[in-house]
Amino acid sequence: MSANLSTALGQTLVEELTKSFGRIRHCMDQLTDQQIWQRPDERMNAIGNLVLHLVGNLGQYVVAGVGGAADVRNRPAEFSARGPMSKNELLGKLEVVVADARAALERQTEADWLKSRRIQGFEMDVLHAATRSVAHFRGHEQEIIHMTRAMLGDKYKFNWMPATNEQGAVE
Repeated sequence: MSANLSTALGQTLVEELTKSFGRIRHCMDQLTDQQIWQRPDERMNAIGNLVLHLVGNLGQYVVAGVGGAADVRNRPAEFSARGPMSKNELLGKLEVVVADARAALERQTEADWLKSRRIQGFEMDVLHAATRSVAHFRGHEQEIIHMTRAMLGDKYKFNWMPATNEQGAVE
């Protein structure tokens, strides 16, 4: 891996994480604090739980695992929470961990990407940890979008709509 490829990889992961965070914020901005803690079913998670889970996972895999910070995750607490943490507080926690993850990803060198780490009981290299966590983040982003759309129905405001034929706009 060349230094340019190493830099490009870090920048691509940072860009994906940044855009995904923006889409989560877009959804949460449309919801009330009560809606964020509403569970579709008692056996399922609320958006608030998913945000806490993303904070925990990104902190454990990227901030700690990739970046070398202390791992302070309490995974069971992410899912047992029932509120009343406000959406602003949740978004603040997510914003901090995304910023910390971005910094960790941006400073990786060619040699760093291949270093082995033990994260959540699994042996993996830094590249695996970073790509796994960003993909995980994107997956829960889609879940949050779906849950927001289900709650709001026709009142949901799309973040982006195709504007050209090439993008898939309907004429």
